[in-house]
Amino acid sequence: MPFDHNDHYHRLLLRFVPRGCRTALDVGCGTGRFARRLAGLGVAVDAVDPAAEVIAVARALSAGTDGGPRFEQGDITRMELPAGRYDYISCLASIHHVPFGTVAALREALAPGGVLVILGCYPERTAADLAWSLPAVPVNAAARLAVAAGDALRRAPAARTRVKAPVRPPLMPLRQVRAEAAALLPGCTIRRLLFWRYLLVFRDGARPAATDARA
Repeated sequence: MPFDHNDHYHRLLLRFVPRGCRTALDVGCGTGRFARRLAGLGVAVDAVDPAAEVIAVARALSAGTDGGPRFEQGDITRMELPAGRYDYISCLASIHHVPFGTVAALREALAPGGVLVILGCYPERTAADLAWSLPAVPVNAAARLAVAAGDALRRAPAARTRVKAPVRPPLMPLRQVRAEAAALLPGCTIRRLLFWRYLLVFRDGARPAATDARA
């Protein structure tokens, strides 16, 4: 599938990079596209993924680039993250690969005033979930065709090989995500996005009660 739902939201996620951001952590970085965009802003980026093959590709794609991300193969649930280190932490379609409680460790790794953003996936379980999927289906089909057409025009005669991170279907319903986030990330906001995603934003020092922006 040439159209990548996560890549589609890169610009949105970059809006939440705090002013003066110096350090960032990208969790489940895959081949590093978003991590490289962060580094392009002058941010020192640590990027972590458990899959050795995608980390190898990420390093190769960043080879020879000054100030590029520092890629590391590792399981975020077993890593000891330095407390208060990162001004910005991102998780793009990766938090459902680990227990949701992992966000507590990410919260503690935020520097004062830091921002945690999660582009999450959720299964369709309710009527509201299905209602949101209805407009996503034709838009997704049109986007796939448009991107595939443009990709074909730019492509060399030999077919390109795409290396993608292992995928796992999400199991936690959005209602449960909201409930657990309210306890672990007080003051966070959560809203649905198109393409079967939600956006969670937590700011260190946020309000004591979680909010729920159901756009």
